[in-house]
Amino acid sequence: MQRRGAGLGWLRWPWRRQQQQQQQHQPPPPAFSPRAAAMVPRGARVPPGLRGHPAGALLLLCYLNVVPSLGRQTSLTTWVMPKAEQSTTYKDFISFTAFEGSVRNVSEVSVEYLCSQPCIVHVEAVVSSEFRSSIPVYKKRWKNEKHLHTSRTQIVHVKFPSIMVYRDDYFIRNSISVSAVVLRGWITHKRHGGDLNVKWEEHLLHAVAKNYTLLHTLPPFQRPFKDHQVCLEWNMGYLWKLWVNRIPQCPMENDEATLLAFPYASSGENTGIVKKLLRFQNRELEATRCQRTDYPVFTVSLWLYLLHYCKTNLCGILYFVDADEMYGTPSIFLTEEGHLHIQMHLVKGEDLAVKTKFTIPLKEWFRLDISFHGGQIMVTTNLGLDLKSHHNQTISFREDFHYNDTAGYFIIGGSRYVAGIQGFFGPLKYYRLRSLQPAQIHNPFLQKQLAEQVNLYYGQCAEVQEIISVYASTAQVKRERQEACDLRNSYLDLRRRYGRPSVCAAFPREKELRGKHPGLFQALLETDVLKSQNESVLEIGGKIFEQAVKRLSRLDGLHQISSVIPFLMDSSCCGYHKASYYLAVFYETGLNVPRDPLQGMLYSLVGGQGSERLSSMNLGYKHYQGVDNYPLDWELSYAYYSNIATKTPLDQHTLQGDQAYVETIRLKDDEVLKVQTREDGDVFMWLKHEAIRGNAAAQQRLAQMLFWGQQGVAKNPEAAIEWYAKGALETEDPALIYDYAIVLFKGQGVQKNRRLALELMKKAASKGLHQAVNGLGWYYHKFKKNYARAAKYWLKAEEMGNPDASYNLGVLYLDGIFPGVPGRNLTLAGEYFHKAAQGGHMEGTLWCSLYFITGNLDTFPRDPEKAVLWAKHVAEKNGYLGHVIRKGLNAYLEGSWHEALLYYVLAAETGIEISQTNLAHICEERPDLAGRYLGVNCVWRYYNFSVFQIDVPSFAYLKMGDLYYYGHPNQTQDLELSVQMYAQAALDGDSQGFFNLALLIEEGAIIPHHILDFLEIDPTIHSNNVSILRELYERCWSHSNEESLSPCTLAWLYLHLRLIWSAILHSAMIYFLGSFLLSVLIAWTVHHFQSASASGSPPAPAWASPDPTVPTASPAVSPAANVSNQDQPSVTNIPEPHG
Repeated sequence: MQRRGAGLGWLRWPWRRQQQQQQQHQPPPPAFSPRAAAMVPRGARVPPGLRGHPAGALLLLCYLNVVPSLGRQTSLTTWVMPKAEQSTTYKDFISFTAFEGSVRNVSEVSVEYLCSQPCIVHVEAVVSSEFRSSIPVYKKRWKNEKHLHTSRTQIVHVKFPSIMVYRDDYFIRNSISVSAVVLRGWITHKRHGGDLNVKWEEHLLHAVAKNYTLLHTLPPFQRPFKDHQVCLEWNMGYLWKLWVNRIPQCPMENDEATLLAFPYASSGENTGIVKKLLRFQNRELEATRCQRTDYPVFTVSLWLYLLHYCKTNLCGILYFVDADEMYGTPSIFLTEEGHLHIQMHLVKGEDLAVKTKFTIPLKEWFRLDISFHGGQIMVTTNLGLDLKSHHNQTISFREDFHYNDTAGYFIIGGSRYVAGIQGFFGPLKYYRLRSLQPAQIHNPFLQKQLAEQVNLYYGQCAEVQEIISVYASTAQVKRERQEACDLRNSYLDLRRRYGRPSVCAAFPREKELRGKHPGLFQALLETDVLKSQNESVLEIGGKIFEQAVKRLSRLDGLHQISSVIPFLMDSSCCGYHKASYYLAVFYETGLNVPRDPLQGMLYSLVGGQGSERLSSMNLGYKHYQGVDNYPLDWELSYAYYSNIATKTPLDQHTLQGDQAYVETIRLKDDEVLKVQTREDGDVFMWLKHEAIRGNAAAQQRLAQMLFWGQQGVAKNPEAAIEWYAKGALETEDPALIYDYAIVLFKGQGVQKNRRLALELMKKAASKGLHQAVNGLGWYYHKFKKNYARAAKYWLKAEEMGNPDASYNLGVLYLDGIFPGVPGRNLTLAGEYFHKAAQGGHMEGTLWCSLYFITGNLDTFPRDPEKAVLWAKHVAEKNGYLGHVIRKGLNAYLEGSWHEALLYYVLAAETGIEISQTNLAHICEERPDLAGRYLGVNCVWRYYNFSVFQIDVPSFAYLKMGDLYYYGHPNQTQDLELSVQMYAQAALDGDSQGFFNLALLIEEGAIIPHHILDFLEIDPTIHSNNVSILRELYERCWSHSNEESLSPCTLAWLYLHLRLIWSAILHSAMIYFLGSFLLSVLIAWTVHHFQSASASGSPPAPAWASPDPTVPTASPAVSPAANVSNQDQPSVTNIPEPHG
């Protein structure tokens, strides 16, 4: 099959390097001889390596003409030579003599020619670089009508561009590397098309004589600098000298791209991994890639573990989506029968697909290799981790494929276009420019132990499935026999309906299996296995899980973990993946079991594959932070988070399941804890009393608590709707009227009544409620299909600040149905989605996260980290997570420490910040409990996790600062990190952060300049520690919430007292006071001796009493008080920082 597309550019010549090496030891080669005829000029020299070999010169010429295009037909200028044997018969000839023999800025060339008829002489210089070939850089032609049959010589000054002659300098920034410079010339007769008005290319077709010569070029860093006759300013000249001798290097880059390095659990839903490839930085690789847009040469290698074949028409494996949201090349899908569906996009705009003849295996790891080489596709599958050969098929096409792997993005698994496979993806390598054989592909499964554990898990679960299947068939046979033999009476009917089912005594291997799976057999006795087997298996798994949870809910529940592990394993094998998540958390944290990260990964992946919400969030969080041996991979994290984020709005509108509203309740906040209530609590009873009296606010709050399950109240939609109805019909509160109208529209817990709902919605809108105005637009859009009127209401509501209206307007632009606007407008849709997301709208946030991960919109540049954050924000509002958090909070309020610790560990491992800080608080309150049952340092782990979240409370930074300051068993003291944590708390406005930073300075710690900049403290103004201390204490004082004297106030006063005392000690006043006191002492001594001399008696000792009857002074004052003035204030006599 003929190769298609543009050429690959000039290749490097082997003899060029040889020529350069020879020139290092020899003088420059002599110029070409002054005369040459036709093909080989007489006496001319040939390039080194070809000297004396005309045939070699001919091969070289063919190489120049053919190799740059690699066999493809192009429109580039080429040339031919007359045959050698005709050179002596030609009357017309042309030859060159290059005086320098190499490329100069202006190269002087002598052209000798002879014309037998009036002619035109053409001279042209053609250059080939690494990326383009046959580029004309100089052209000249002239007439010769008078001097015929006479040899003439013309001196031509060929001027070459500076970028191919000189080295890079301040003015020449991008010199090019030239692989070949050909100077060619030809003669045309005027009567054979030789007219100056004729195009340059057409003259060559009518040439009667042709010739060429090669000019030598220098590599870019061997060329001289150009004298520009310009004097640079001193600063520009200095900058130029800094990098003048630096030799830039091509980036170390190859065409191998790792799209996936860690196993990915695909749940078979409409979410997957989005990967986007960028252009090569290496110019050679990028040029090659661009030249192959219509001749794809690449290889895909990926590991797969399939659980089931596709349940729909096609399931996504790996496919390319272009900028127009259409499938591109390649697109690989799985069919219902287990075949591979490979689809390509053609150059002419159509799509072409092929299906493999073989099917791929189930429940076994295999590597799928697909190589594209033009129109040929080779598909290979290798079974097992040892790569046993399985299937190989080669498919050929004659169509031209269009291939541009940077004009869109790749998707691994599912998307909003197609569901993904059910199973696991392993490492995925993508070779962008090479078509490789399976033996040449290097794509090892690095997580081999994890892959083996996946195999082992599903092998063990096959035994559980077999037990259920055999039990069901045995029970079915026994029941049929019993129904055929038993008499029909009411007693037997009641027994069959309500009695405990019996097990057939002939159940195979019953004793052996019952000891291995006790929870399974107990659940089989309590379950009607005569339903469809899939429903029966899941129901059995749920019953086993309930038994395990009952044990864990005891007062000593954590002590029961080791005994419930077998129950949870059986439940997981039955497809009830809440049990899988429990097992993952137990093994990852070592919760009363030996810590086993490998088993934790296994069950987390199994739960994620089963679409368990908490497992998917756990996987998303671990890949987002790159902790617990999970690699940092934002695209992989987005795949998990987006799956749960997509389900969260749907879960909120589903009135079934164990769900509760996710509330931000901190265990440190006593005021919030006091208002938590239940149906028999004081807060609830007071609200109910006020609601009965007709208080609209109490009615709305009561209805919200019951509808969403907030503030500790169990979810009760039916009771909530009663309060919505009572408030809407009895009061004029627009919010209650709107809420009840929405309930009637959607039929949530009540029969639909569209007429009454519309009346109520209009009534609420007339009262100025923006939600109701948006609701009217929704009504006309959904039920009346009146998009103009819907847009009118939505524009009005959007002006009133309603985020739902912003989202709805974005949908109109996305669907291309906005009134008066033809077609879709993705840019405006994205702007409205972004505005809705800023208002807290979930679906708008999801669209923004999708735009950030794909980068297909100019207004949303690709940012995988931001995409993860937005999807995580929505996923953490999921009601199933809220249910776990609520159970932990209720257990904490009731004093059930075991249960509280269990549920907060389960919630914290999903990555939600509120549960992480609450769990760390519980571990601080009960260090004995955490130390006994948890295999990790609870306080350190979860405070450390929390400080990397968004909107972290300042006390978490203070706690981490204390942990870094004091150190802990697995972490030595780190003052630098401690300073960073305190600075972050201070930046959040916490006075304790400023106080602790000041104490660190007083202890001699140095605050780095970037921390001071972070706190907006100018080091030029506050150049010493005293100035910084004063600033920190003043900020601490200003941020303190205490009205009385706070520690910040006392520290500030103490600092200023020390400064005043220090100033006194270093002033001239101290000398005056010292002189004065010394004078007084001397005067008193003289006076004392004079008095003693006058009395004639010797002076008594100062400590002796002259009269023994006089009592001594009573020691009413402690001696220590007399020396207090000797203690000078010290900067080290300060309490240590605390949180």
